[in-house]
Formats: sequence, structure tokens, C-alpha cells
Amino acid sequence: MPKGVSPKREREYQELEHKFEKEGRYKGREEEVAARIVNKQRAKAGETKSGHSK
Repeated sequence: MPKGVSPKREREYQELEHKFEKEGRYKGREEEVAARIVNKQRAKAGETKSGHSK
């Protein structure tokens, strides 16, 4: 996760990564997919420099 990420988002990332490993989803790409999901949520919530304005 990028520097400056809130503890909430870091925890969410860890939970997603472990969930994917446990379920066997996204074999070998668990970290990447979890990071993409969390980064997308951060952008949507306006927590990034170039956040979505939807």
C-alpha cells in the first residue's frame, strides 16, 4: 500500500489479501487484486490526489 494510507485502508487490504488466499481466488495475484480494490475505493472516496468526482 502507498505511504500515507489510513490504518482503516491498510487493515482492509490485509483482510482482502487473506480472504483471497483462504478462498484460493486470484492465485498468485492476491496482493495485486487487494491493492487495486482498496486503491479504487480510496479514489472513489476522494482520499487520493486524483480521486474520482462521481
